[in-house]
Amino acid sequence: MKKYFKYIVFPLIIILIILSFNTKTEISPSSELVKNTSKTIKIEVKKPISLEYYPLEKTKKVNHKLDSLLQRINKRQDFNGSVLVAKNGKIVYNNQVGYADFRKKQPINKTSLFQLASVSKQFTATAIMLLYQENKIKLTDTVTNYFPDFPYEQVTIKNLLNHTAGLPKYFWIAEHKWKKQAAPTNSEMMDLIASSKVQRFYKPGQKFDYSNTGYLVLASIVEKVSGLSFSTFVKQNIFDPLDMKNTFVYSFENDSVRKNQLDGYRLYKGWRHLKINSTVNDAIVGDKNVYTTSEDLYRWILGLNSGSLISKELLKLMYTKGETIYKREIPYGFGFRIDPKDNNIVYHHGKWNGFSTGLTQYLEEDLVVIVLEHSSYKGITSLTENVKSIVAENLSI
Repeated sequence: MKKYFKYIVFPLIIILIILSFNTKTEISPSSELVKNTSKTIKIEVKKPISLEYYPLEKTKKVNHKLDSLLQRINKRQDFNGSVLVAKNGKIVYNNQVGYADFRKKQPINKTSLFQLASVSKQFTATAIMLLYQENKIKLTDTVTNYFPDFPYEQVTIKNLLNHTAGLPKYFWIAEHKWKKQAAPTNSEMMDLIASSKVQRFYKPGQKFDYSNTGYLVLASIVEKVSGLSFSTFVKQNIFDPLDMKNTFVYSFENDSVRKNQLDGYRLYKGWRHLKINSTVNDAIVGDKNVYTTSEDLYRWILGLNSGSLISKELLKLMYTKGETIYKREIPYGFGFRIDPKDNNIVYHHGKWNGFSTGLTQYLEEDLVVIVLEHSSYKGITSLTENVKSIVAENLSI
């Protein structure tokens, strides 16, 4: 037996060493593997996000009332846009009024693509939550974990999400510090923030101050961790899984204009609509620059609330008011505003280059109101409230 001992035991020892090495490799991934975390994030929607409508006989009255409202604000308040209303998971109303192109007199339709402005922030927040759900990041991580040259210490991802970071306005930095002709991208703006070292407003967590800069930084973290562009990450992990075929991220000067993509307008001398030109801040994504239709935006809410993308536990976190380090409550979760007086009203408005947008959820009533407009309309809040009242008084379901 001793004669064959070395022929049996030595190979076994070698096999055990190899198995041990492979196990260690799986438990402790290399930094190179971490860079490509996007490949490990595979979102599988439990079932296709299909849109359902109520029968016309049940919505005839409310449709008539809402049609009249849209015609009235189109004439009196220069509203050129789209309104979608859904109740209990089904669409009650979906209509458009006004022009897509004022010179050609082309009307807005269901395929018209609106810039969401700050309503875009909820996609950025969800991208962060997807990485968090996959244990790729922690909400307590600081920006300097990912960008060592970032000049503001102790700013956490959570600070960025609920606008308690105290960062300076990147609009001002771009307008005063950027020297090139082409508008800066996210990576270029992160470098500019690091080199300019503009003083921040306050130390992280002290108070709430709505910040576009925070969401530029969040989108940059998504890119850093995933190894993908922000537009590719949200397409692969949010838009595609939810069948949002008419939704995309657009960066001025870097992306091609799509068919049906609207321009923003302003009213000149009370009768003429002028296109609003792009600015040095229009190549930045994360805080704005998602384009979509009303129907795709409703698909988004259905998919998000169903738990298809992130867990219900994480969704609750996004819909919960934040707080300062002094335990003062703030009316913002992650990518969503929460009504100061009613936690069941979760919403966001956006305003940028002529686009005025609103997405409001009345959680108790299971009611969603979407308003998208592109000619500098100023009454999103009042219009949303009027729509809600009309639905409550005239919907027979």
